[in-house]
Amino acid sequence: MNDSGRNRHDDNSEGFGEHIGRKAERKLKARREGKLKTIWFGLGMYGMVGWAVAIPTVLMTAIGIWLDVQTESGISWTITGIFVGVVLGSLNAWYWVKKESKHDRT
Repeated sequence: MNDSGRNRHDDNSEGFGEHIGRKAERKLKARREGKLKTIWFGLGMYGMVGWAVAIPTVLMTAIGIWLDVQTESGISWTITGIFVGVVLGSLNAWYWVKKESKHDRT
């Protein structure tokens, strides 16, 4: 508190608001220019890539197991399903990463 009984922020409340406004504007400008990448963006990208590969792999593996049970051929459909799922998932993840990187450049 200062001598007049008011605290320090009362005297500079407009200056404080302007300071906060300038700081928020700098953050928005940096985000628009792509300079501000948060940890959440990185974690989100890792999660998206992980799910983009995991879901097709699990689905194709399940189809492969089902085919192995239904047919008695010399081909292991489970291994084939795993391979196809990983390839499809990797292509899917590549597509999303490429799309996101194009979005960041604009």
